[in-house]
Amino acid sequence: MGRVPKLTRADAVSAARNPLAFIAARWTPQPRTVQRAALAALVMAVVIVVTGGAVRLTGSGLGCPTWPTCTDDSLTTTRAMGFHGVIEFGNRMLTYVLCAAVGWAIIAARSQKPWRRSLTRLGWAQFWIVMGNAVLGGIVVLVGLNPYTVAAHFLLSTALIAVATVMWQRTREGDGAPRPLVGKAVQQLVWFLVAASVLLIGVGTVVTGAGPHAGDSKEVYRIPIDWETVAKLHAVLAWIVVTLTFALWFVLKAVDAPKGPLSRTRDLFVVLLLQGAIGYIQYFTHLPEVLVALHMLGSCLMWIGVLRVLLSLRERPEAEPARLPEQPAETALTKA
Repeated sequence: MGRVPKLTRADAVSAARNPLAFIAARWTPQPRTVQRAALAALVMAVVIVVTGGAVRLTGSGLGCPTWPTCTDDSLTTTRAMGFHGVIEFGNRMLTYVLCAAVGWAIIAARSQKPWRRSLTRLGWAQFWIVMGNAVLGGIVVLVGLNPYTVAAHFLLSTALIAVATVMWQRTREGDGAPRPLVGKAVQQLVWFLVAASVLLIGVGTVVTGAGPHAGDSKEVYRIPIDWETVAKLHAVLAWIVVTLTFALWFVLKAVDAPKGPLSRTRDLFVVLLLQGAIGYIQYFTHLPEVLVALHMLGSCLMWIGVLRVLLSLRERPEAEPARLPEQPAETALTKA
């Protein structure tokens, strides 16, 4: 075991001024480590969505009736608050786990050699989304689970998943200029798929805001529309996404596309079929909590699948090293 170098005062000052640069100067992670760090951030982004759904489905949304403390007199949950307080406070604590995962991804990306600034920026983008969503989550509690703020809270989590997915993909490719693997017509079809998926997720939040699972056992304001009507619109959009995915798979087979886009499209199609089955079963069984939770997980996996299809349409090789300027054959000194 090697001797641990002594930390000097200059090192301490350097670490205080720029801790990321200090760590990067002394540690170089393996590429697999950076990939795992990005994947951990993505997994935690999904976990926080599912646990947030558990808070709502168990009626624990106001288990901690205020924010940032749990009660006016206590930072943490108390025994008198019971099961609902534990559930709500536990979900708040998971935010710190998510922050740790995102921080690990930032440190790993910053320490990679050569430094890839784009990866670090994606990590910091996740951090600020998490911070913004934490504040928004507090507002959700303070306004008594207003459904519009709940919808915004979920959509911001969806944005976090999008950035985390992009970062995870970027850790497995280079920084060279992207080269398309398919034609423009296929790319446009995929962008239609992305737009339809965004609309599907957005309408899903309206179903949630108008539906019976308000998030708390008390009287909570709901979006004043018939949730069953919106659920049917949600189902129509789901079929549009499924149709677009099947059409994309058919086109990719017809043009003999590379294996990557074909595999990602197939995976997405399977996720959509499972998600659709869960959606119909939960609708006809009057929205049991377990199936609603699985449907929320499926929404996250569907969104990741759509993004992976989009990102598979191009490849990014390693960036070419910068060339040094050519030296003149003769200098003024040699001429002299």
